[in-house]
Amino acid sequence: MTGEARTMLMRAGRPVVKPADARYRRLSVARFVPNPKTTPFTFGYLVLLLGTTLLLEFADPAVTTRLLQLSSTDAHNLWRRPLSSLLTSAIWLSDEGWLAYVVIFTIAVAPLERRFGARRAATVFFSGHVLATLATELPVMALISARVLPSSAGHWLDVGVSYGFFTTAGALAFLLRGRPRLWALATMEAFIAVIYVSDDPASLDSVVTLLGHAVAAHFGWLFWGPRLPGATAAQGRIQSDIHEPESVV
Repeated sequence: MTGEARTMLMRAGRPVVKPADARYRRLSVARFVPNPKTTPFTFGYLVLLLGTTLLLEFADPAVTTRLLQLSSTDAHNLWRRPLSSLLTSAIWLSDEGWLAYVVIFTIAVAPLERRFGARRAATVFFSGHVLATLATELPVMALISARVLPSSAGHWLDVGVSYGFFTTAGALAFLLRGRPRLWALATMEAFIAVIYVSDDPASLDSVVTLLGHAVAAHFGWLFWGPRLPGATAAQGRIQSDIHEPESVV
């Protein structure tokens, strides 16, 4: 057998990677990235956050400071302009870590949108943002009115999307089955604790944010999780796995 023939036989025995297969693998990975076709809400929201982040970075600081003050959902703004502050507070990031939020939205918001659609994802997200904000700031307003807290407690900067994120994360965690559901809940609780400890735990705004994160996460878990399509069937399968012994026959 000639050397050329031997080489041809060796090549024939190797698996051939077709260009179409490689392209399919790239597409399989790319489908998890938010895009305007499959996850328009997530993609559009990230584009909006990118725009406001760039505005904070390059615009006149006096203008951006005023915009943030008007958008903040602190007790003062909720008393004077509740609707506008609730809506606009969710279009700003409290820091410049936009890329970190791309990862967060890819993990928590995009999967919910792919499964249940843009309208349902937006409803879960913004309902958690509004509920957690009111649940934490209304008591602050009451304590200020009762002169338990100083009036300065109603003027701290409160913007960001973390309440909406934790609500979607809680809803998604509920949809998991068996031990992964418990692990997801424990991870979410640990994440909330780490955010609190890494901030200024003794300050009022850190305590309010901690309570807001907890309210948002458990609202997604306890309210939205059971109400999403398919959650009841998944819960039934979990109970069946727990209570019905495997056949030994």
